[in-house]
Amino acid sequence: MKFASLLLLLFALTSFGPAPKLTTVKLASTLSVGVPAGFAPLPDDGIAVKYPSPRKPLAVFSNPSGRVDFSVAVRPTTFESFDYGVLIKIYKSSIQRLYTKVDFIKEDIRTVNGRDFIYFEFVSTVADSRRTGSQLAPIKRYQAVQYAIEGTQLYVFTFVAPAEEQAQWQPTAQAVMGAIVMKK
Repeated sequence: MKFASLLLLLFALTSFGPAPKLTTVKLASTLSVGVPAGFAPLPDDGIAVKYPSPRKPLAVFSNPSGRVDFSVAVRPTTFESFDYGVLIKIYKSSIQRLYTKVDFIKEDIRTVNGRDFIYFEFVSTVADSRRTGSQLAPIKRYQAVQYAIEGTQLYVFTFVAPAEEQAQWQPTAQAVMGAIVMKK
């Protein structure tokens, strides 16, 4: 009983904290996002180092320490938004294949600013699977990922922070995901 009371008190104290401060950034004529205060855009060479890929993200914003990122990527797709029911299963499976372990916090299809999104929130773990004598500590990250389809493009919004800082960054990640505006 004491534990339940303590848990309820903790929830009450943390749920009424100030909303994270976001700055609206227009990335395209039909797309704007909320970027956390203090985050700065990563230059192209920084993106290339941190996110090596043939298709660089549309934008990456990083906190001053460089440990927390919010990125927006655009990829071609043949799916349409009415496929979200099937896509949520496909994307969940893809996320699980990317990491050694995934603990899902939330997964759903939700509406943000009049637009449907596929949403995942989870903690990922990548463990060192080399068979050498020196094992590296697992890397754990808190992530919120949101997907939307517009025409033939898939938009992927990702917020990543160290798992040990989840309590600090989770309200910000949720605010960022709730501040995305995509116009048709």
